[in-house]
Amino acid sequence: MEFMLDTANLEAIRRYAENLPLAGVTSNPSIIKKEGKIDFFNHMKEIRAILDPTASLHVQVVATDYAGMMRDAEAILKQIDEHVFIKVPVTELGLRVIKELRAQNINVTATAIYSKIQAYLAISADANYIAPYFNRMENVNINPREAILEMSAAIKRANSSTKILGASFKNVNQVNSALECGAHAVTLGADIFLQAFEMPSIDKAVKDFTSDFEAVFGAASTLSKFS
Repeated sequence: MEFMLDTANLEAIRRYAENLPLAGVTSNPSIIKKEGKIDFFNHMKEIRAILDPTASLHVQVVATDYAGMMRDAEAILKQIDEHVFIKVPVTELGLRVIKELRAQNINVTATAIYSKIQAYLAISADANYIAPYFNRMENVNINPREAILEMSAAIKRANSSTKILGASFKNVNQVNSALECGAHAVTLGADIFLQAFEMPSIDKAVKDFTSDFEAVFGAASTLSKFS
């Protein structure tokens, strides 16, 4: 499974790229807005420089018409590098863009997926990743767990290489559910990663281990003291 970070914040990316098995970074125009009026492409290059060379970077087109989305994709690839995954919303015209980009062997992440039919169409268009919006689906009374199960089944039936990239999470339980239902990858905001380690029982266990060892071998003792 793959864990990605859903942010454009350089500090957060540095932190989690250093500490976690981070498979990539995803972004979209709403995430970019949080960073203010940045020098967009230089900022994306900084993200790329922070990441492990094997990690993926996902950057979304902004235009909504076919020609505009294709120009955005061309600019992303030219200004960052040819390995970027172009994020394209799964609309009618978006599917045309996905088809064309994949015909050129360009990496694509099909995004803004709320329904199974969107996912099935993106799988048929050979998208590398499909990104169902877990929490947003729940908010409009769509069952994301059942949807991801069916998407996973469709990928297996078609013997497709498309991966499910779960997105739009509000809590760790939603992340667990997405993975348990067949998502190959998830992209999480920094707040969700924080939630994962904030359980008081984890902190207590670590402190107890340290306290027990120090009770026997002395304060501030660690194994390296005896090497």
